[in-house]
Amino acid sequence: MQAVSPELLRRYDVAGPRYTSYPTADRFVEAFTEADLVNALAQRSARQPLSLYVHIPFCESLCYFCACNKIVTKHHERAAGYLDYLAREIGLQVARLGAGQPVTQLHLGGGTPTFLSDDELRRLMDMLKAAFALVPGGEYSIEIDPRTVDGARLAVLAGLGFNRVSFGVQDFDADVQRAVHRIQPFEQVSALMAQARTVGFDSVNVDLIYGLPRQSAESFARTLEQVRQLRPDRIALYAYAHLPERFKPQRRIVPSELPGGAAKVAMLSQSLEAFLDAGYVYIGMDHFALPDDSLAVARRQGRLHRNFQGYSTQADCDLIGLGVSAIGRVGPTYSQNAKTMEEYCDLLDHGRLPVVRGLALTRDDLVRRSVIMALMCQGQVLFESVEQAWLLDFPRYFAPELEQLRELAQQGMVVLDEAGIQVTAQGWFFVRAVAMVFDRYLQADRNRAKFSRIL
Repeated sequence: MQAVSPELLRRYDVAGPRYTSYPTADRFVEAFTEADLVNALAQRSARQPLSLYVHIPFCESLCYFCACNKIVTKHHERAAGYLDYLAREIGLQVARLGAGQPVTQLHLGGGTPTFLSDDELRRLMDMLKAAFALVPGGEYSIEIDPRTVDGARLAVLAGLGFNRVSFGVQDFDADVQRAVHRIQPFEQVSALMAQARTVGFDSVNVDLIYGLPRQSAESFARTLEQVRQLRPDRIALYAYAHLPERFKPQRRIVPSELPGGAAKVAMLSQSLEAFLDAGYVYIGMDHFALPDDSLAVARRQGRLHRNFQGYSTQADCDLIGLGVSAIGRVGPTYSQNAKTMEEYCDLLDHGRLPVVRGLALTRDDLVRRSVIMALMCQGQVLFESVEQAWLLDFPRYFAPELEQLRELAQQGMVVLDEAGIQVTAQGWFFVRAVAMVFDRYLQADRNRAKFSRIL
């Protein structure tokens, strides 16, 4: 697969959803209540595998680029109280699900999950293992701020059962790190990655961001070379979305220090070229993996899936979100917990699941979700399979969308024929733009500024 031209990258540098779900979270409504989630839990097929997401909101220091739901504090004693409330939420979920439900995927995100002490992480994992059955061979991952761990802590994490670790790198340039208030030298991350491999993690990954203040194509090229030296199993490459009106920490970033559009396109272009030349497989959107990584294998075999944590090798399954602001998916519903600690704790104090909004999907939502996820994960949609699953006439049902796709076909993004839609090798770099054609809500809503740019 060859990288694409800067001209094409500029043309498709537009705002759009990431499609970790469809409909997207901005469509959730407060009319969806705890009763709706309880009903969905009661109707799910017993013993079907689950995915778990646990949100740990605490951070010791503020990263200016951050758009996550977090609580910045140096008072580590707050974590113990939070675990008490997580225990209550887990208990309420298990009372409705039944104990010992099999789990094939667990992800700890934040915030900074490693804000918790070793004993607190051990307590959390003990709680989860007592409530659920973590299946051998599952994918158990944790996000790590390199400033919060050492070799001994990595060994503890491996001993607790985590087999995948993701280091938040963003950029190795010291000037960029000062601009975003996150200092972590290359040598520190390099040593930690080597130690993570020594203690037995199956996959050691890094997250990068382009478009940060004081970044340039030249400075980012140096970071790319350093990442190539580290050779992580997977790389997530995100575009920085500067939305200070929505995310207060970003107001500390000096707008004049942000790279312009041309510089961002240059950084993306050189990133694609650098990683492909280094032998990485482009998984889709913003993810790369080494050819023998399970994500790359799943991509080749057409077994790729997508959930709120991004691309996954795990089969499509229900997701239980635990903690402040966590999002879950059960059957044809999405639900989100309270976003503030006060409301989250208050609901649990009253013996209620802390759900404050969500969505019950309509038939049209489910049809479109199946199409969008097929595009995002397999890069193709076969009309006959959709027609048989949903008892509809695809060309008639999606006539306006197919008309829009003809323009993308002329630009070499997709191939359209009587059998279906095939995303081309070039179009795979812009698969979000292809999926957006089938987003009924987005097509009706021209205010797309709330989304990050698709590149």
